[in-house]
Amino acid sequence: RRRRALMEELGVKLEALPGGERRWHGCGKDTPRCFGTIHGRTPAYLASGRWTPPCCLRALRDTARHVLAELEAAGARYWLEGGSLLGAVRLGDIIPWDYDVDIGLYREDVPKCRWLSAVLSAGRPVEDPQGFFWEKAAEGEFFRVHFSRANRLHVDLWPFYPRAGGVMTKDTWLGHRQDVEFPERFLVPLGRVVFAGVEAKAPNDPRAFLELKFGPGVVENPEYPNPEVRRLAQDLGNK
Repeated sequence: RRRRALMEELGVKLEALPGGERRWHGCGKDTPRCFGTIHGRTPAYLASGRWTPPCCLRALRDTARHVLAELEAAGARYWLEGGSLLGAVRLGDIIPWDYDVDIGLYREDVPKCRWLSAVLSAGRPVEDPQGFFWEKAAEGEFFRVHFSRANRLHVDLWPFYPRAGGVMTKDTWLGHRQDVEFPERFLVPLGRVVFAGVEAKAPNDPRAFLELKFGPGVVENPEYPNPEVRRLAQDLGNK
């Protein structure tokens, strides 16, 4: 108990012990995540000069792999979106300061996924047998899959559809920099990238897709999501 209290006081989420053993002190399926509401796209840990706690990254990876497997099994046309695609291209993984995962999919394929279909049919959230919590987001016309009912680390699923002129659009826009329409040609055919230990579908020209969304040089020039609050250069010496 004293050791755990010390780890909590220091903010340590994972101990790497001699011999390779790991001892976790952070969040799990039956606890809340390690950070509260995001303000200005800046979680509390980032504002204090830390990156995503390792337990939270572990939960995000588990949730992402679960959702990707369900979409693959359903034959849904999906792709990594936004910062998640950026992490895949840079690192083959989640960006180490990110707090969610973004996936786009064709709106007409939403009912192919049994859990999304169940959410639509029931009109309420659905918990699957592995304890992942599927729901329609309160903020608009998209879906959210949480690590668990208690732990709200999540994957956002964004339904897109083509409009006239071969441009992919959607019904909910949250004002993020990367939240823009794009040509459907990026999805026909879909490509693949490594992400969080598995292969995931992605736009067929990831670099061009990311530069359309974020601007030129985004792959080679990482930055926090809200540099007006805190810049990556402030913390590079601490990592």
